[in-house]
Amino acid sequence: MAGMKLGIVGFGFMGHCVAQLMLTIEEIDLIAVADTNPEQLKDAPGDVQVYGSMEEMLKQADINVVMISTPNPSHFEMVEKAAAAGKHIICEKPAAMTVAQFDQMVEITKKAGVIFTVHQQRRWDKDYRIMKEVYDKQTVGDMYIIKSQLYGVNGNMHDWHVYPEMGGGMLYDWGVHLIDQILDMIDAKIDSLYAELRNVINEKVDDYFKILMKFKNGITAEIELGTYYLTPKRAWFIGGTEGSALIDGFAGEGKIIRTRHLLENVPGKISMTAAGPTRSFGPPEPGLLIEEPLPEVNADHRNYFEHFIKAFNHEEEIMVKPEQVRRVLCVMEAVRESARTGDAIHFE
Repeated sequence: MAGMKLGIVGFGFMGHCVAQLMLTIEEIDLIAVADTNPEQLKDAPGDVQVYGSMEEMLKQADINVVMISTPNPSHFEMVEKAAAAGKHIICEKPAAMTVAQFDQMVEITKKAGVIFTVHQQRRWDKDYRIMKEVYDKQTVGDMYIIKSQLYGVNGNMHDWHVYPEMGGGMLYDWGVHLIDQILDMIDAKIDSLYAELRNVINEKVDDYFKILMKFKNGITAEIELGTYYLTPKRAWFIGGTEGSALIDGFAGEGKIIRTRHLLENVPGKISMTAAGPTRSFGPPEPGLLIEEPLPEVNADHRNYFEHFIKAFNHEEEIMVKPEQVRRVLCVMEAVRESARTGDAIHFE
């Protein structure tokens, strides 16, 4: 069995996060890190080689896999160089700035005969894995709506994320993860897509978006993110014919709610509620609703790399496939087009 010997290009925030995780995975040998900023290399792990450029690392370090953790616009050049050196590639998301650019990257890596995948590690977020389990097992029956919400309080973008030319903004940052989760979950083609994309307090890049995707299997997915909601929240909702599933928080805390019976007839007596005279939205009768626990799942971001190791050793297919990455990028381009025109986009 071949050993995985890793080099990380770009030792900023994500580079550091990946390095710390690599040190906990026995099957991966973190050999080297490279960054053009010497300050970033000062706290590299003691036994890891440091280089001032990708070129130096590719030439001198004994590595067979490259993790690209540099800003978005540099990914194409980095992938091209790593492929030319015969190294397998894990690229940070979004892999490319456009679908056309990504197609070129796929062609380059195919010709070089190297693995090319993207670091969509949030497929192994616990909250997502729980909801995917609900979806896969049809725990709440035939589903009609899936909502994924992420709200924050900080508002402003950070570092190079404030520059549009660098691929800044929330669609490129968190949007690529949230879209990937929905496309990984719902096993159907998209019929239409409508989106809003706003700069609420950031002048040049988006800090709010809402995306509505209608799938050909009858499910509508809604993704909403706002960095200036001032009510921090990560939430999921799945509505089905046999109940609802809710999650509040990345830890996956939530519940499944069912009803003991459906309303068979309209009661003759009308009672006033806080909602006024209503039968549909008044308080439920005692005992009508039943709460159940969500399914138990074990999920961790290290699972992404555990699957990559198996693909590296030809034990399974790569989990995050280029065609899946391309589909996410196609959705992102459709989001921008819909937001620009105000029209729904017919898709797939």
